Amino acid sequence: MLLYNEENLSEDQQVELHILQKRDLRTGRAWALKENFRHFWDCGNAAAGQRFFDGWYGWAVRSRLEPIKKVARILKGHLPGLMSCFNHGVTNALSEGFNSKIQSIKSAARGFRLFKNYCLRILFYCGKLELNPFIPSH
Repeated sequence: MLLYNEENLSEDQQVELHILQKRDLRTGRAWALKENFRHFWDCGNAAAGQRFFDGWYGWAVRSRLEPIKKVARILKGHLPGLMSCFNHGVTNALSEGFNSKIQSIKSAARGFRLFKNYCLRILFYCGKLELNPFIPSH
């Protein structure tokens, strides 16, 4: 449950999640930090994004959770790239979507004998090709 976004959980799962959160477990704190960072992308401009990140980063490094602190430091190192979404309005969401689709193609195939066949399948599913035959009108 902790790996999913809260809006994707069933009502029963949401109840279980809230019970876990009230127990003040380390996993609950880690989940809260992960979920809270999602609001970074809702900041309207770079200044608001910077303020949000500074507050989130302070919370993360004081969390006493080494994996979260490590991720926070990595994100801080990539902060100029993260901030570019506010300056340019461009994200890598499209490429992440393609990567996800390619990984599912790879998983569904359970391996390809030839790399060429793997590439063809990627092009077939991701290329948005028109597969209907062209019939010229007379």
